Amino acid sequence: MRLLRNTGADRVIDVIRPSVKPGNQLDVVSPTFSLFAFAELSPDLSKLSKARLVLPSNGSDLALLGTTADRSARNRLQSRWLARQCATWLEQKAELREARDPVPQAAIVLRDRDGSPQQAVLGAFSFSTEGFGITPGNPLSLIQASESPEESALLSQWFDAQWAGLTTNINRVPAVLEALNRVAAQHDPLQTYALILLHLFRERGEELDEDRIVKSATGIRNTLVWKKLFKFQHDGVIGALDKLNRFGGCIIADSVGLGKTFEALAIIKYYELRNDRVLVLCPKRLRDNWTLYKANDRRNFLAPDRFNYDVLNHTDLSRDSGASGDIDLSHVNWGNYDLVVIDESHNFRNKQTPRQGGETRYDRLMRKIIKEGVKTRVLMLSATPVNNRMADLRNQIAFATEGNDTALLEHGISSIDSTTRLAQKQFNRWLDLD
Repeated sequence: MRLLRNTGADRVIDVIRPSVKPGNQLDVVSPTFSLFAFAELSPDLSKLSKARLVLPSNGSDLALLGTTADRSARNRLQSRWLARQCATWLEQKAELREARDPVPQAAIVLRDRDGSPQQAVLGAFSFSTEGFGITPGNPLSLIQASESPEESALLSQWFDAQWAGLTTNINRVPAVLEALNRVAAQHDPLQTYALILLHLFRERGEELDEDRIVKSATGIRNTLVWKKLFKFQHDGVIGALDKLNRFGGCIIADSVGLGKTFEALAIIKYYELRNDRVLVLCPKRLRDNWTLYKANDRRNFLAPDRFNYDVLNHTDLSRDSGASGDIDLSHVNWGNYDLVVIDESHNFRNKQTPRQGGETRYDRLMRKIIKEGVKTRVLMLSATPVNNRMADLRNQIAFATEGNDTALLEHGISSIDSTTRLAQKQFNRWLDLD
């Protein structure tokens, strides 16, 4: 027997591939079974006369989708197709038996058409890309390959003895086939979306603890706007307050008609109760909507909350003087706002300076309001935060980080819509986790 380094041209895959020929036979004992290792040998495996596999019992992790080293392979999005191909091959060519105890190491025996052992490999590897030496593995793994028919025969006798000591339950689908069928199954888009949210945020549930985020001393729970919120809006406000406190910014990206304005009003009132100064920037056509909620007007059903924020148009950022409603732009202390609410924030998606020179509204907002003066938190509202490219979203998130690219990369995940927690809870209910 000789030792395999499992790197370069001295890998398990290089040893076994020459013997995977049409009509030959394959015996495998392995603690795991990776789809991507199967893909490496797939064209040749289909030409074998038969195969015998000993794998861990039901409930064991077979690592069908490999390890972190297989990320590039998973990114090809072929896992479902590979699972179907592998299941078909196992059903047509292979006989499966399950080990009674954990499988400590792997063994592979290749036989010719007559069943005579030709090549054998034994040691600390598995039926995986790492075990085959295709991706980097543990350099301490001790792997040996046969150098003569006699050595191959010795290992084949060991395999035959193990195989004979195991029985197969013909009334139950083997664990590997059950796992392959789960990978190959079609999943609807909603379930896929909820699974992604669960994967991203399952460890962050306590971060949205209302008692920790919302300071009761402000009296926000006694306000009319807080009591008017629906449950999903309530969750959205708590999530937004958490992100404003931790990251300095947030995008509420609920669809049209879900009440982004009322969520924003609740957030505004929370900051007003803390004695913070608030500015609302909105398109000119929406100005009346925002000014109504701060006016002593019979149409304003939130009048008891006595809102006191300033309202300016997006276009007012391009002017140094003149009036905007009852505000004289020449006297505005731009750097003194603690919270800026940007309605239709996708209008600030493009931060490039015009060819003729000068500042864009984006540049002025960043310079005069966000970077100068007191620390400014930024709440953005948009049903369509991404218009043409991902840079549109990035440019909006940059308001929360004052243009700091490092912080942008670290905290970009804060820009999620307020339905995230609701979707996560829904998926938890599917899994009986909630």
